[in-house]
Amino acid sequence: MGDVYYKTINQITNVLLFVEGVKNAAYGELVEVITPNNERVTGQVLDSRDGLAIVQSFGETRGMNIKGTSARFLGTTAQLAVSTDMLGRVFNGVGNPRDNGNPIYSEEKLDINGGTINPYSREEPSEFIQTGISTIDCMNTLVRGQKLPIFSSSGLPHNKIAAQIARQARILNSNEDFAVVFGGIGINSEEANFFRTEFENTGALERSVIFLNLSSEPSMERIILPRLALTTAEYLAYEEDMHVLVILTDMTNYAEALREISAAREEVPGRRGYPGYTYTDLSTIYERAGKIKNRKGSITQLPILTMPGDDITHPIPDLTGYITEGQIVLSRELYRKNIYPNIDVLPSLSRLMNQGIGKNKTREDHRGVADQLFASYANGKDLRSLTEIVGEEALSASDRKYLKFADQFEKQFVTQDYREDRSIEETLDLSWELLSNIEVNEAKRIKDEYIKKYGKWDTNGSK
Repeated sequence: MGDVYYKTINQITNVLLFVEGVKNAAYGELVEVITPNNERVTGQVLDSRDGLAIVQSFGETRGMNIKGTSARFLGTTAQLAVSTDMLGRVFNGVGNPRDNGNPIYSEEKLDINGGTINPYSREEPSEFIQTGISTIDCMNTLVRGQKLPIFSSSGLPHNKIAAQIARQARILNSNEDFAVVFGGIGINSEEANFFRTEFENTGALERSVIFLNLSSEPSMERIILPRLALTTAEYLAYEEDMHVLVILTDMTNYAEALREISAAREEVPGRRGYPGYTYTDLSTIYERAGKIKNRKGSITQLPILTMPGDDITHPIPDLTGYITEGQIVLSRELYRKNIYPNIDVLPSLSRLMNQGIGKNKTREDHRGVADQLFASYANGKDLRSLTEIVGEEALSASDRKYLKFADQFEKQFVTQDYREDRSIEETLDLSWELLSNIEVNEAKRIKDEYIKKYGKWDTNGSK
């Protein structure tokens, strides 16, 4: 079919072309579309039925018409040329250079849709990744091979947090190669400039591959970009034995593009207009994280999504939570208090935390300290609500200590400077310092041996 040009297009929408008389068109097959002005635009087969091929254009369809437009089916699926030369480079949403550099020339080309990892071949994640952010490292630990999304909202500094993690993330006590693959999906030019500047100025670009799709560019690129990023990550991890952190922002823009394309295909909508296969589609992205037995490399995913209307029950965060292994939730309340990073530890969760912490990984007291911080902060926040009704004077001396603890926890533990990179030792020592503000007999979630070894209380059980 490669040399046959079809001029049997009977309909053109904002992203789709309907080509008649096509036999044996394959799902996902690449198509070259020639416009009336003799420009060439790449497309992909979305559906093939009874001689009709539905082609999705990667570029603008504006200016195309039925009589003057033709299509050539290439007989291959979308592939990406991969090489270690990609490190330090910036690409657009279809894998072309955005940094004025040369294209990547490589004999190794991989299908961007990848392949699912056989569950039997998966190795259980077990190694701690230090991000330098206390609320993540101590209380919602990121583990190598995990997929841990950040749930944010419009106007919150999730991009700033993502850039800080990309700059600081590393595996403790390891000299193994560590790389970052960053994907900006439907972001505006200001955000794109922020990420490029941050990566360049901090030196993180040298170990990073960046893919950027701007909000002004075709929505189809938002569908392709995460697959390009993950294909690159799979090559670096499983062929070059690197540990790769994949950061994708904003997955809500990805889902909106999915909804737009579904509407163009006139599919029956599901929840809030998203296609019924949204869960399956998201899983083809998230499930490409992990470790494989007998392979040195790994892929850890940190997808970021903004919750429309701050609604955590919205389909995108809801479905994401089912597929991934926890979530980091950003708080608008903390943001209004001028606290950065505004991570709310109480609704946040890392389901693989226990596998990456403890003796010979972080420190033996880690689990108990995290549990005590959770309990004490939750108690302090409950008492805050109570004081709005009865006043602080009605509280007992013990309750006032928890109330004070909640304030100190936010000001000293949660709050960090954007350039502050705390080690896990510093974070745990700070935790003990904060816990010394409550009575030692209240620290029931920590073993006595750890209280004696690391505690900041004096012999009377007070600070």
